[in-house]
Amino acid sequence: MTTSETLFSRAQELIPGGVNSPVRAFRGVGGTPIFMKSAQGAWLTDVDDNQYVDFINSWGPMILGHAPAVVLDAVRAALPASLSFGAPTRREVELAELIIEMVPGVEKVRLVNSGTEATMSAVRVARGYTGRDKILKFEGCYHGHADSFLIAAGSGALTLGAPDSPGVTQGVARDTLTVPYNDLAAVEAAVAANPGQIAAIIIEPVVGNMGLVEPARGFLAGLRALCNYHDIVLIFDEVMTGFRLAPGGAQQLYGITPDLTTLGKIIGGGLPVGAYGGRAELMNQVAPAGKIYQAGTLSGNPLATAAGLAQLRYLHEHPEVYAQLEASSARLADGSRQIAKELGLNYTVNRVGSMFSLFFTDRPVRDLSDAKHCDLQAFGRYFHAMLRRGIYLAPSQFEALFVSTAITDELVEKYLTACRESLVEAHE
Repeated sequence: MTTSETLFSRAQELIPGGVNSPVRAFRGVGGTPIFMKSAQGAWLTDVDDNQYVDFINSWGPMILGHAPAVVLDAVRAALPASLSFGAPTRREVELAELIIEMVPGVEKVRLVNSGTEATMSAVRVARGYTGRDKILKFEGCYHGHADSFLIAAGSGALTLGAPDSPGVTQGVARDTLTVPYNDLAAVEAAVAANPGQIAAIIIEPVVGNMGLVEPARGFLAGLRALCNYHDIVLIFDEVMTGFRLAPGGAQQLYGITPDLTTLGKIIGGGLPVGAYGGRAELMNQVAPAGKIYQAGTLSGNPLATAAGLAQLRYLHEHPEVYAQLEASSARLADGSRQIAKELGLNYTVNRVGSMFSLFFTDRPVRDLSDAKHCDLQAFGRYFHAMLRRGIYLAPSQFEALFVSTAITDELVEKYLTACRESLVEAHE
C-alpha cells in the first residue's frame, strides 16, 4: 500500500470523503487521490517521492509556477512582523491600488478570504443596491458554495431553480434563475419573464468549471447591453480568469466592463485571498461607508497580502509573461488537437490564454449540455495513463487546465508525448 493510500484511508475516518474539497477525492476518475508534500516550479512531489509536471497549479493561482522566489521572499519578509493584526495595514492599501490600476471595472475594492466570500458578497451588494431579490446565473458556471449558487435549472430556461444540494432552501432556489451559457435569447426571455425583479446577472466570462468554454462572439456584449437597459448589475466572476487571461482579466481581453468583479486565486499568490470590487457607486454601499454589511476577521491578512502584492507586481511589471503563456499554451492545445486527429479521435480542444481543456467528445463544447456528452470512462483511463507518465491533470473532465510560466518547451514536449501514448492506452 502506498503512503497516499494509507493517508487516504486514515482521512476517510476523520474528514468527510477523506478530502477537504470534493474534486480532490478522484470520484470523477476513480482510484485514490495523490497526497502531495512539496512543489517547485513546474513539479509536484508526492508523499511517496513520485514527481509530476503540474497542469492544475493549485487550480489556477500558481501562474508563476510553484514557490517562485519573488513571492517566497515577500512572505519571508512579512513573517517576523506577526501572522495577523485584525487592524489595517499598508499592504492592504497598496494591493487595492494595484488591483484598481490593473482591472478595468474596479474603482473600489474590498478584500475577503476566498472566492466564495467574494461572489456571495457581490450578490449581496447587487441586491442591496437594486432592492431586488432574484439573480440569474448560467448552467455549468461555478461561483463557490454559497446557497444562491447551488441551484440546478429546470427543463426550461424560465423554470425556477430547485436546490442542487441538501441544505439549500426552496426560498433561496426561487430567487435564482438558471439559463444555458452562451444563450443570449434565454437570458432575454428570463429577464422578460421577471420584469424589475432581477438584481444581478453573474457569469464566469470564460468558464473553467465545465471544462474550458469561451463566450460566443457578442455574448458578453449582449449581456452588458441587456443589463444597461434593465438596470441589472452585471457581475464578472474572475476568480479564475483574473490576472490570468490578461493583466486585467477577461474584461480586458474582451473589452467588456462589468459593474462588479470578483477575484481570487492569483490575487493571493497561493495563500487564501479573495476580493470584490467595481463601480464606486456600488461599493460605497458597503459598510461602514454604507448599510450593506460584510466583514471578515482575517480579511487583508498580512501574509496573504504580501504574497498577492508580490505576484501582482511581477505580472504588472512583466507583461511579456502573457506572451510566453500564450505561446506555450497554444502549443499544448494545438498539439493535443493534432494528436487526437491523427489517432482518429475527433475530440474537441478549447483554449483561451493559459487555460485549456481536451474534451472527450466530437461535438463543439459551447455549454454544459455539450460538455455532458463526453466519454467520462475514457477520460478516467486517460487521466490515470497521464499520471503514470508523470503528468498531473485535473481529476475531472469538467475542470480546465492551467499553464504556468514554469512550463518550458521541453515540458511541453513531455506533455504531448504522454498525451499521445495515454490516448492510445485509453482506447485500447
